[in-house]
Amino acid sequence: MAKRVRLKDIADRIGVSTVTVSKALSGQKGMSEALRERIHTLAGEMGYVPSVSRKAEVGKKSYTIGLIISEHYMNDCSSFYSKLHQQVSQLAMEKGCYTMLEILSDGAQKEGTIPKLITDKKVEGLMIIGRLPEKYLKTIKLKTGIPMVYLDFCYHTGDEDAVVADSYNGAYCLTNYLYDMGHRHIAFVGNILSSGAVIDRFLGYRKSLLEHRITFEDEWLIPETDIKRGAVSETKCVSLPENMPTAFVCSSDVAAGVLISMLSEKGYKVPQDISIVSFDSYIYPRLGDIKLTTYVVDSYEMGRNAVHNLIRKISKERYRQGVLILEGHMVEGESVKKIG
Repeated sequence: MAKRVRLKDIADRIGVSTVTVSKALSGQKGMSEALRERIHTLAGEMGYVPSVSRKAEVGKKSYTIGLIISEHYMNDCSSFYSKLHQQVSQLAMEKGCYTMLEILSDGAQKEGTIPKLITDKKVEGLMIIGRLPEKYLKTIKLKTGIPMVYLDFCYHTGDEDAVVADSYNGAYCLTNYLYDMGHRHIAFVGNILSSGAVIDRFLGYRKSLLEHRITFEDEWLIPETDIKRGAVSETKCVSLPENMPTAFVCSSDVAAGVLISMLSEKGYKVPQDISIVSFDSYIYPRLGDIKLTTYVVDSYEMGRNAVHNLIRKISKERYRQGVLILEGHMVEGESVKKIG
């Protein structure tokens, strides 16, 4: 029989006190987010399970929840998904449950490989964070039957449970704001087929253009392009249109950072020459001192609802079935200039 993993075992591996590990796993303050993330990840890898006394404090049955995230979302720039993972882990702990993370490789998705957390029977429910191929998700559902909730994406199949942000109305709101600031030539930056959220943001942007009777130009849809450098790193770039718009709606703050870098290389300044709005409220390295006008996604509330619904689904209690769409809000920054 495998030896039970203790808080001390985790602490010794990282070189911190057991008190620090306990605080990290219970969602308490007193450490950097990087250290908290490291402790959560190592605890999952070592197979740590909360003690009976911790479960008793909650007064309800404790479950172990598997978190699955594609390796595509866990690069240095995808802080939104790292933040979601951390928040979900903390929220689950507050409910007396524990989470175990598995990073899913592109190869596993293509081959239809069932996550090890499931095959080893370590978890009682599964939360998929970030879009995965629909064929792969169908494989998991058919072969395992494990309770699942999708976070930050959905496929509208009619029988799925998901929690997503209101990307459509968010982009509609941002584009309306640009219009109110005098802009009539507005482009969109993002890979619209990369996720359901980006598609929704593009459609929200197009709705605003239609309502304001602004003719959409094909060159106003600007995808991000990967530039591979060597075998281990890659950057992104965008191709600026020949006829420059006065403003851009970016599908994420990462996309905004890429755009700002490209604009700077061409001699444009934000917001003096070009205005930018975006999503996620993420301090991206390429933004420099520019405070973006952005639509803030309430990731904490998304995680809270996803955890709540999955626990109830596992325990066969009543819960809000289907796709739950949560509103965010716009935060006005310094990246938009009023014109006209």
